[in-house]
Amino acid sequence: MTRTIGRRTTLAGLTTAAAGGAAGLAHPSLARADGFPAQRVTLVVPFPPGASTDVTMRVMADKLTQMWGQPVIVDNKGGGNGIIAAEAVKNARPDGYTLLATSSMTHAGNPSLYDKLPYDPIADYEPVTRMSLVPMCVLVTKKLGVKTLGELTAKLKAEPGKHNYGAGAISARVAGELYKMLAGVDAVYVGYKNNQLAAPDLNNGIISFMICDVGSAKMILTSGWADALAVSQAEPYPQLPGVPSAVQAGLPELLFTTWSAFYAPRGTPRDIVLKLNKDIIAAGTAPEIAAKLDAMAGGPSFTTPEGLMEFTKSEIVAWRKVVRAANIKIE
Repeated sequence: MTRTIGRRTTLAGLTTAAAGGAAGLAHPSLARADGFPAQRVTLVVPFPPGASTDVTMRVMADKLTQMWGQPVIVDNKGGGNGIIAAEAVKNARPDGYTLLATSSMTHAGNPSLYDKLPYDPIADYEPVTRMSLVPMCVLVTKKLGVKTLGELTAKLKAEPGKHNYGAGAISARVAGELYKMLAGVDAVYVGYKNNQLAAPDLNNGIISFMICDVGSAKMILTSGWADALAVSQAEPYPQLPGVPSAVQAGLPELLFTTWSAFYAPRGTPRDIVLKLNKDIIAAGTAPEIAAKLDAMAGGPSFTTPEGLMEFTKSEIVAWRKVVRAANIKIE
């Protein structure tokens, strides 16, 4: 906005003829943004069809197709912990027609888990907007007989090393280790291919607790296999009524969220990034789309491009602190 105003001020001091000629040269990007998109837009998702990020991005793709009158497709490039998709978008033409529609894994998790990556999460992308920000949920087996986070912590302290905790995603593992660090407890990590596969062992008491995404937590709670002790944010989460926040549960530093966001290749024109930001926010906050995202536990939480940049940097720091302290490695 400041740059545009500055150009207009400069042109105002020119003769009418010169101003007309200069305006044609000074504002090609504005005309480009006004006509964007003029062709298909591809959202590259680093997960297979059916994954939570894929499902929410398909909802957004349908709405953007409707808004733009141009097809918006989802291109699933799963594998490599998101590296394949992130690298593909890094190398894409920076024109706004190829976007990385991703989760915290590619831009916060991987920089903490890998010594070397074929992409830089900050230098190689233009942040567009965050889309969702969702807390994790602490679940405990009913067989343990605890009803609060404080009681779980006391139980683990009284019986160090005798309890297991499960995780079926890197984010769940990091959240579990963060809880252990903050609470000063010891528990043995048990890995699963996904969080849902940990549910039977939680029900049977093979694992005492797990900290998973809200979507998985809702399914497990519906089955009646566990109790929810807290969500990992400062305020209660509307999708889990009656479950205390980290502050209410007595561990206010247990703050850890999963999130999704859009990034464009580095060098994408600023006006295109701003157009994408504006339209994606309009799509995601449309009442019918916001309701769908809420139902999927992926409620809208949009930002400016600058806000996403600062958020990404802070998330890398937060993840790295826990990953290094717990010596978490990719398995």
